[in-house]
Amino acid sequence: MAKKTKFYVVWDGHNPGIYTSWPECQRQIKNYPNAKYKAFKTKMEAEDAYHGQFGDYIGKNAKPKALAQPNSASLVDVVWDSISVDAACSGNPGVMEYRGVDTKTGTELFRMGPFAQGTNNVGEFLALVHGLALLKKEGKTIPIYSDSKIAMGWVEKKVFRSKLKRSYRNEKLFFLVERGLQWIKDNTWENEILKWETKNWGEIPADFGRK
Repeated sequence: MAKKTKFYVVWDGHNPGIYTSWPECQRQIKNYPNAKYKAFKTKMEAEDAYHGQFGDYIGKNAKPKALAQPNSASLVDVVWDSISVDAACSGNPGVMEYRGVDTKTGTELFRMGPFAQGTNNVGEFLALVHGLALLKKEGKTIPIYSDSKIAMGWVEKKVFRSKLKRSYRNEKLFFLVERGLQWIKDNTWENEILKWETKNWGEIPADFGRK
């Protein structure tokens, strides 16, 4: 089966425009500070987004992502009263950000970054810890979804095993990692950490939709 083409909108990059492959998109955003970009399933969606305001599609004011509802046969096992977290990274290492959303509505609950010289695993770990800390602060015991087995394992074992090298460029990121690691060592939580089954359910609701 042929792979479906995605359309990548680059609002702010070396050469803003619409691209039909991830490598082409990457060339426009690599080494470009605070690049703004997003993937769309159809050319029409991409064109509407490109000629619109990027804030309607990325950032805190982005329109909630449309999600299938619990009555969908493939999603009957999803616990909709929960939050979902995810990270996105351009390069490895590269510019990374992470966020958490309401699983059912897609409403963004928190968003951090972009951070220089990060990795997806580091972002997934920080997103999980951030989500757990937020839920504990609000006194909520609902589950939290992640699609990263690595991040889930780090949190469960209360360790951080990234091979990412520390440098002056990612000092702020490592500060957050150290704070997050200390938090999970000092705290307990009642929230169940659940694996988002991407193969059966599609992309996690917190997905950035960029590749």
